[in-house]
Amino acid sequence: MSRIGKLPVAIASGVKVALSGQQVTVTGSKGTLKTELPREVVVTQEANLVYVKPANDSKRARAMWGLSRTLVNNMVIGASEGYSVELEMNGVGYKAAVQGQKLNLALGFSHDINYVIPQGITITAPKPTQLIISGADKQKVGQVAAEIRKFRKPEPYKGKGIKYSDEKIRRKEGKKK
Repeated sequence: MSRIGKLPVAIASGVKVALSGQQVTVTGSKGTLKTELPREVVVTQEANLVYVKPANDSKRARAMWGLSRTLVNNMVIGASEGYSVELEMNGVGYKAAVQGQKLNLALGFSHDINYVIPQGITITAPKPTQLIISGADKQKVGQVAAEIRKFRKPEPYKGKGIKYSDEKIRRKEGKKK
């Protein structure tokens, strides 16, 4: 019995959920999200609650039960409130600037990095060393943040690099004399 799967998904006000077979479409103020759920689960909607149940008693159906419920819940939250991830840059000369649909990163290389911002994602730079990535799709927001962080991961000696705002960098001691 899945603890997460048996909980119903509450639909927020201003959000519409449309079910057609295994296709779930959620429309809200932040955008429209679609996903195809596995055939091992059955999705039903009653009033403003969405229920996800396993189609049979197989091991895969029980495994997909909680996952499918969480995907639907993330879509409802994303369509109503949206998701955001904050990145910080530490290092001399490290800075970022948003220019239209491109993110320009100066990270200590001999060249600047131009990152094309994907559709459905907005990136703002309140400070030159701070980025806020936001959007309706939780997976896409996290993926973009991980791709940007990958350009210059934080190193453990001086803490230079791009890190998540809530990330703690484990610092190492330098060489001993």
